[in-house]
Amino acid sequence: MAEVALRPVEDGDLDGLFEQMRDPESVRMAAFTAKDPDDRAAFDAHMAKLRASPDITLRAVTLGGRLVGSISSFVMEGDTEITFWIDRSAWGQGVAGRALALFLGTVAVRPLHARAASDNLGSLGVLRKVGFTITGTEVSYAPARNAEIEETVLRLD
Repeated sequence: MAEVALRPVEDGDLDGLFEQMRDPESVRMAAFTAKDPDDRAAFDAHMAKLRASPDITLRAVTLGGRLVGSISSFVMEGDTEITFWIDRSAWGQGVAGRALALFLGTVAVRPLHARAASDNLGSLGVLRKVGFTITGTEVSYAPARNAEIEETVLRLD
């Protein structure tokens, strides 16, 4: 399989990331997404904020040099959380797991926290495979589904 690598997000990545993050099946699976995934102005403003913040680590995920997603860490209510988005064309190939393992090697903060829709078995499996453990569930509003859904909360010590 081609090499999975991480690098800083570049201006040239934004069009590709925008397209990945508006794929209807991916949006439904992720559930906790932008209110309107097709709003390019909101996407650009959000990405500019992420890229400028010293408290956020944002990396592009590549597979054989091709952009296939992003991964980041951020602080929410005092806890450092991680999140990742992998293009549907790369699902089921181990890309998310390899990207997450690489990313964890660069983030020294522990514990780390993560969340995923409880029916997003792929993301939950990736998180558990690298050592995250489930600490509970919460019901939260998921913009992509326009409904309250169960979200699984995980932690890596």
